[in-house]
Amino acid sequence: MTAATHSTLFPRVPDSADAVLDGLDPEQREVATALHGPVCVLAGAGTGKTRAITHRIAYGVRAGILQPSSVLAVTFTNRAAGEMRGRLRQLGAHGVQARTFHSAALRQLQYFWPKAIGGSMPRLVDRKIQLVADAAAACRIRLDRGELRDVTAEIEWSKVTQTVPADYALAAAKAAREVPRDPAEVAQLYSVYEDLKRERGVIDFEDVLLLTVAILQDRHDVAEQVRSQYQHFVVDEYQDVSPLQQRLLELWLGDRDNLCVVGDASQTIYSFTGATPDHLLDFRIRHPGATVVKLIRDYRSTPQVVHLANALLAQARGRAADHRLELVSQRESGPDPVYTEYTDEPAEAEGAARRIRDLLDAGVPASEIAVLFRTNAQSETYEQALADAGVPYQLRGAERFFERPEVRKASIALRGAARFGGNDSLLDDTVDLPSQVRAVLSGEGWTPQPPAGSGAVRERWESLAALVNLAEDFAAARPGATLGDLVAELDERMSAQHAPTVQGVTLASLHSAKGLEWDAVFLVGVAEGMMPITYARTDEQIEEERRLLYVGVTRARERLYVSWALSRSPGGRPNRRPSRFLDGLRPGSAAAVGRSAAGVSAGVERGTTRRADAVPRRTQRTPARCRVCGRTLTDAGEMKLMRCEDCPSDMDEGLYERLRGWRAVQARRSGQPAFCVFTDKTLMAIAETAPDDAHELARIPGVGRRKLDRYGAEVLAICAGQDLAEDDDDD
Repeated sequence: MTAATHSTLFPRVPDSADAVLDGLDPEQREVATALHGPVCVLAGAGTGKTRAITHRIAYGVRAGILQPSSVLAVTFTNRAAGEMRGRLRQLGAHGVQARTFHSAALRQLQYFWPKAIGGSMPRLVDRKIQLVADAAAACRIRLDRGELRDVTAEIEWSKVTQTVPADYALAAAKAAREVPRDPAEVAQLYSVYEDLKRERGVIDFEDVLLLTVAILQDRHDVAEQVRSQYQHFVVDEYQDVSPLQQRLLELWLGDRDNLCVVGDASQTIYSFTGATPDHLLDFRIRHPGATVVKLIRDYRSTPQVVHLANALLAQARGRAADHRLELVSQRESGPDPVYTEYTDEPAEAEGAARRIRDLLDAGVPASEIAVLFRTNAQSETYEQALADAGVPYQLRGAERFFERPEVRKASIALRGAARFGGNDSLLDDTVDLPSQVRAVLSGEGWTPQPPAGSGAVRERWESLAALVNLAEDFAAARPGATLGDLVAELDERMSAQHAPTVQGVTLASLHSAKGLEWDAVFLVGVAEGMMPITYARTDEQIEEERRLLYVGVTRARERLYVSWALSRSPGGRPNRRPSRFLDGLRPGSAAAVGRSAAGVSAGVERGTTRRADAVPRRTQRTPARCRVCGRTLTDAGEMKLMRCEDCPSDMDEGLYERLRGWRAVQARRSGQPAFCVFTDKTLMAIAETAPDDAHELARIPGVGRRKLDRYGAEVLAICAGQDLAEDDDDD
């Protein structure tokens, strides 16, 4: 439920910029001091990437090179953004914005909506799945709960890949997606979903990105205002960006290159949401002058765990595998991974519970143990087994720590005691801060000993115990701290979502375990059909499953247990076999045909001139000049027209009006604002040029490859004299 932070101590704020660099290894220091130009950090699991980039920001701020308000650090989850804000605060870098893509875009959209669109911004829909259910009812399509969730995911994928309903079926087939219903039905549901949103005056989270992109593209003044605010960008988990997020990042940047990206192609596990590692792997092509730093010193895991992780990727294939990082453990030797085969799934769960009970008896904290599985449906068996063994557990994916009712009530009680504690008899016999907190929380249900068993009562106690532990750490780090100081610390942590550690074994899916770590990890259900999952059929899907297992392996610091069951239930046919990914890695198995090439080594690569044989994704731009007077153009609107605003226009007014009518039809069909099809300036440029073929049309600014593929044929037909807008209206 919370990050498995290895320590809850409160470090001292470095007293100088140079002190921020203390303790960094040579590659991390290179990241921290590379403050100008494009920087790409290829960071393997456990190599301290968050440490490197937060120290980079803090060093730049403390040295006076970066203005805090000019830095925007972007990551993918609120937890990660909260952790980043917490670390920056500990390093003395106050005022830096660390947000998710959606959070940053939403703030900008709320601010600029009255100016760019007018009126008040539509309400953000709370539960998208309910709107999908309403769309299904309108279409008279019956969806069960699983199908509702899957169709919602398809709509989200479509929007982040900028796929409109009319193109969904083709795009889903091209991406080899496992479609929950007939593609035509999903497209229909998607279309009606968009209609319902417009009727109800609401937008969803993907619209936040789409609309922000549209405003920044269409309003040069708004884009310039954003760019004047943010001068430096840091993007964490860059292998997970979607095409839509990449487009937003490009619009934030403009023609500047103060960008630092951090990622690991071998941890790309979210392609089903639209994420792609291509932006990370192509960074040097787009930015030939970039500094590339590789972090391979693994500070998290023992050599035995790292060896298994490296061996797992050594069998991988594909583009991400070509850029894999060979990790080098920096820790002392530890126990070998343990591989266990069970007769059935209940036996596997009971075996894991027994081993966990032994670890707890040996002194390993419950918060430092995790059970990781491929699907959430596997959780119930392990919940039952742990409860039967008297082992406390917590499920990842529940509400955030500070949003739990018992935590909210405890915070109010602590705040009241800090204000009026002198009149509270509960505090009469307390001698220090921890005893004050224990006394206050005893009125909220905390007891020195945990309640028996598991369930809601135990979970509430664990939450309160986490606050007690936090108070003890806080008092140890800051002698003389008062209850008011602790309340202020809680407020800061609440705003940063920097939760304390909760005692309890973590049960989590492999996807939700990304970014976390534990002393002991149990990887369960590692059998064919589950790892890789049954519906992973293409080579790309199989390789993503391998990377998912790699992520699971690299969550372990010291102890790793890998298990599988031969059948699902007791007495069932033992027809399962261990995952193919373990071939040659587990004792007694034959080696798979793998890759013998070594991984990428550590180090720094300075930017160089683009090689002559490199294939660029984006060509270098030359200065745009007015085709009438020859003056250099800088305004985005003028650059689209390829002429100065006040130079004479040779636009075909009739063609322009026909294009506007056609655009209105397209916007209505796709459920997007008209400017998302083509802006007015792009239509004017098309009407002035009147292109005869796709090559001429593609040269017009604002007509990218995606829009050329989608709209090119119709636009050229209109330019040739056909009136498609009227034809569509007649239909």
